[in-house]
Amino acid sequence: MDGWVIAVVVLALAFEYVNGFHDAANAIATSVLTRALTIRSAVILCAGLNFVGALTSTAVATTMGKGLVDPQNVTHQIVIAALIGAIVWDLITWYWGLPTSSTHALIGGIIGAVTASRGFHMLHLAGTVKVLIGLVLSPIVGIVGSTIMMISFLWIFGRMAPGKMNRRFRLIQIGSAGLMALSHGSNDGQKSMGVIAMALFSASATASAGQDFHIPFWVMISCAAAMGLGSGAGGWRIIKTVGRKVMELQPIHGCVAEFSAATIILAASHFGAPISTTHTISSTIMGVGLSRRLSAVRWKVVANVVLAWLLTLPASALIGYVAAKLLQ
Repeated sequence: MDGWVIAVVVLALAFEYVNGFHDAANAIATSVLTRALTIRSAVILCAGLNFVGALTSTAVATTMGKGLVDPQNVTHQIVIAALIGAIVWDLITWYWGLPTSSTHALIGGIIGAVTASRGFHMLHLAGTVKVLIGLVLSPIVGIVGSTIMMISFLWIFGRMAPGKMNRRFRLIQIGSAGLMALSHGSNDGQKSMGVIAMALFSASATASAGQDFHIPFWVMISCAAAMGLGSGAGGWRIIKTVGRKVMELQPIHGCVAEFSAATIILAASHFGAPISTTHTISSTIMGVGLSRRLSAVRWKVVANVVLAWLLTLPASALIGYVAAKLLQ
């Protein structure tokens, strides 16, 4: 394994670690803020199930590894520049406590790096459009799905005494938080796998001789471990934005938001679609708020979050573009 490949592996694992602590709030924010779990218990649950979820399949990793660009057309400099774009933007938004998408950041970094080194025409249009459609649709489905589920839950459990309802849903939310952590690992845990496999494939002397693209087992274990360790490091800044600042949460709200988001993420992982877990859980929390009344959602905070979402892909693409030019 040459120096460039080692650099790719190290940076990809660093991205997975950053992704873990940046996106840990996705799985544990609502359960912590509704007091269904303590921070310590939630972080342990999140780290363990993120690790397990990352090993459930390789469908998303395959999409990331060859769906956007042919691995034969990718150099190690391109992969490193893409990872720099994603990591730098993730750290900037983590510092400001904004729940932006690590998926958007990585895809933006790849687009910027490939464009700088090979030209925009080297990107697979169909694959890029497929990924972008998934990223756009997942928040919409999250809002609609969680609103419908919340209305259904209120119709079923609405006559229960508030204290009794909170006690029951705090217990149920332990399961929904676990499912959310598992789904997060199943999607986000595979993205760096695809990037490392892309670098290994392009480095192979037989890559142009019909070698099949695959995800080595050591890559799966390494990325899953990095994701789990990053999740264990937490992300309290983003937890406060995802939960407390968007709306006041009760256990039933957190439970509905987590179940809705986890269902969408697991379905996307099954079909190999790399969606944004951050967008999905944030949108389901908004949907839960909308089921109560429009004023239940703090729209100024939502506007700031949406602005950060819109900036993520072009900003990370720009950083990836500049990094690729500098590495050339």
